[in-house]
Amino acid sequence: MNDTVVAAVAQAHRRDWAQVFSTTAQLTRDLDLAEECAQDAFAQALETWAENGIPERPSAWLTTIARNRARDVLRRESVFRRKMPLLVADETTPGPEDGLVDDRLRLIFTCVHPALSRQAQVALTLRLVCGLSTPEVARAFLVPPTTMAARITRAKRKIATARIPYRVPGPDQLGERVSAVLEVVHLIFTTGHTAPVGAHLVRQDLVDCAIGLARMLHLLMPTDAEISALLALLLLTAARQDTRVSVDGRLVLLSEQDRTRWNWQLIDEGRSLLTDALRRRPPTRYALEAAIAAVHADAPTWPDTDWNQIVGLYDTLLRLWPSPVVGLNRAVAIGLRDGPEAGLDALTPMLADPALSTYGYLSASRADFLRQLRRWPQAVTAYEEALTLTDNDVERAFLTERLTDVRRHLPGSAPPAP
Repeated sequence: MNDTVVAAVAQAHRRDWAQVFSTTAQLTRDLDLAEECAQDAFAQALETWAENGIPERPSAWLTTIARNRARDVLRRESVFRRKMPLLVADETTPGPEDGLVDDRLRLIFTCVHPALSRQAQVALTLRLVCGLSTPEVARAFLVPPTTMAARITRAKRKIATARIPYRVPGPDQLGERVSAVLEVVHLIFTTGHTAPVGAHLVRQDLVDCAIGLARMLHLLMPTDAEISALLALLLLTAARQDTRVSVDGRLVLLSEQDRTRWNWQLIDEGRSLLTDALRRRPPTRYALEAAIAAVHADAPTWPDTDWNQIVGLYDTLLRLWPSPVVGLNRAVAIGLRDGPEAGLDALTPMLADPALSTYGYLSASRADFLRQLRRWPQAVTAYEEALTLTDNDVERAFLTERLTDVRRHLPGSAPPAP
């Protein structure tokens, strides 16, 4: 297989899957059929591009192939009667998306219909809109892949049987559906910000997709404070993107990043959006997370970070939105404020939380505090555990380097290099 073609198809999948799939779904009104046709298009690209060359507009080529495949299927009368319409097209009532037409946005609102559970809404959108594999979606939810596969299948079946419309809802329904959409967009961003698997730390396609969707929602509902807060959070976080990996591909911790290279245009925009959100309503989940990111942006250097304020914001966030991951982040902040012993004490109760049993950052955080305390055997065990729970190559390389360094301090090991 031509490596150039394989790379081009992989890049097109990362960049164009959402558009190819959602445009095909608009034709088929059947998520399973649209997914099958989109997958067929990418498979055909591997063969056709190897023979005829990579097209100038891969997205258009893939969309055409997928839609033609769908039309071939729908022309078969028996399949047509069985499949149409499983998703109801409301062609008569104009929706608020008129003038903001984006098939991805329509697809997201379809996936977050109230007939589905919140977890199913988010999982289905990550799978269908972003093209994440089932294991990747499962990792985002901290559940086994088999559990996630069953959840996604049930959600697609529910959409078909409930005849859920493929459109952005009207103004009377828009508000109640926004929170689910925001959770979807946030998870898309976090999955791209640190990719669960792969050779790269960041999946820029997912980051760009999430920010683009957040901007679209902000344009659609400019006075919604929670949308403004989420967009602020994404921009403040993405502003540090270029400094998270060194030139030679190594992970760079926040404490070591060159802050002069942060994107201060995004930071200023994020601050403005956060100020507007806080002016409109009391702090919400995304506003508090954005405020934490803003505190980091306000610190000219790592030692200047206001850890008292960050811990206080995490305290408020934990009361408003109890989450094992928020609790973990708060514990790390305590350790950075009060020292590694305090951080380790704050992390210890979380070892019994089933939701964090496969979450590598818990083990990695413990490993780092143990390393600072020079508890070498325990640090080795924690780093080894973190490695078993980490599939991103950049993070694995960082953990392996730390593990190698810690092992040098074990009895009988060669002395560390000066």
